[in-house]
Amino acid sequence: MLEAEREQLAQACRRLSDLVIGTAGNVSVRAGDHVVVTPSGCVFDDVDAGDMTVVSMDGEKVDGPYGPTSELALHLAVYERMGAGAVVHTHAPYATALSCVLDEVPAVHYGMLQLGGSLRVAPYATFGTEELAAHVQRALEGRTACLMQNHGAVNYAHDLEYAVDSALLVEWACQLYWNARAIGTPRALTDAELQDVATQVAQLGYGKTK
Repeated sequence: MLEAEREQLAQACRRLSDLVIGTAGNVSVRAGDHVVVTPSGCVFDDVDAGDMTVVSMDGEKVDGPYGPTSELALHLAVYERMGAGAVVHTHAPYATALSCVLDEVPAVHYGMLQLGGSLRVAPYATFGTEELAAHVQRALEGRTACLMQNHGAVNYAHDLEYAVDSALLVEWACQLYWNARAIGTPRALTDAELQDVATQVAQLGYGKTK
């Protein structure tokens, strides 16, 4: 069932494997009324397409040899609230470190506009709970990514490839802030400066190859 989506998810895990240690992450992709999600205890660089779990939008397991990730509630909440096509959650080191000390990672580079701007930090709640899912939903308002206090990062996109790209961008932005903060106080871009970037992107067709 949903073999193509299972294989896409396995490939996504391999792309993200350098961001996580052990089982510290989970990924999912929506396919109509179903979600294909990494299984509980998944190791990104070892999982394959046949290991993936298929669930309904209400969280009931439909297919797969294993149970779904313990963060299923988080993924389903993002699909329900944000209309996402794919969701990525990792305990990437720089993102997780900043989630332990900041309430928000400022927009220190215009590339963060792809994420909606600054990275808010959702309040702490126990992993796998509806409380955590609710905190994340609020932190994602107007954004496609956020951090979770003392936990990690989560982001979503319209498709899986873009979601993986965005997850890598989140960790790059967090590392950039970390490096800048080691030198001094990073300067954040203003809302007006970010809007100027958005206007320039639209005018130039920046990022388009055709």
